Amino acid sequence: MPGQDTQENTQGNTQDFTIRAAIQADAEAIFNLIKALAEYEKLSHAVTGNVESLAAHLFGDRPCAEAIVVELEQAIVGFALFFTNYSTFLTKPGIYLEDLFVLPSHRGKGLGKALLLEVAAIATRRDCGRMEWSVLDWNEPAIAFYEHIGATVLPDWRICRIMGDRLGEIVS
Repeated sequence: MPGQDTQENTQGNTQDFTIRAAIQADAEAIFNLIKALAEYEKLSHAVTGNVESLAAHLFGDRPCAEAIVVELEQAIVGFALFFTNYSTFLTKPGIYLEDLFVLPSHRGKGLGKALLLEVAAIATRRDCGRMEWSVLDWNEPAIAFYEHIGATVLPDWRICRIMGDRLGEIVS
C-alpha cells in the first residue's frame, strides 16, 4: 500500500509541523497544491487533470504514485509526489520525485527540506539505489537548494517526452 512505510514526523523550527503519508481525503488539497505549483511555474494551462483522477492514481486499486504531505496548524501546506522507477545498471529500484511544493507563504521554515528528506528516508528504507527528480533550468532558488543539500544537477541529461495525441500516433 502506498505510503505505508512513511513515518509521521514532527520537527520544531519556527512552528511545529507534521509530515505524513497522504490519505484519500487529502486528494483535493493535493490537487489544489498542484494547481498552485503550476501557477508558480507559469504552467497553469498545462493542468488538465482533476481531483478524481489524482485520487484514483494515488489510492485506487492499482496506485501508480504516492504522496506525502506536510501539515502546519492542521492545514496541508505542501506535498511531495513520487513513484518507483528502476535502474538497470544498479539492478535496484529507485524513487522518482515528480513534484515537491510548499506554498510560498510557508517557505523558509524547513518544510521543503523536510519533505525531501522524508522521500530520501523512504528510498533508504526500501533499499533504493537512487532518488531522482527534475528542476526547471530557470528555477535558480530550487537549484541552489538542491545543490546545497548535496544533489548533483546533471548538465548532460535531457528529459524526453511524448504526450497527448502524439503518444497514440507513434504506436499506430
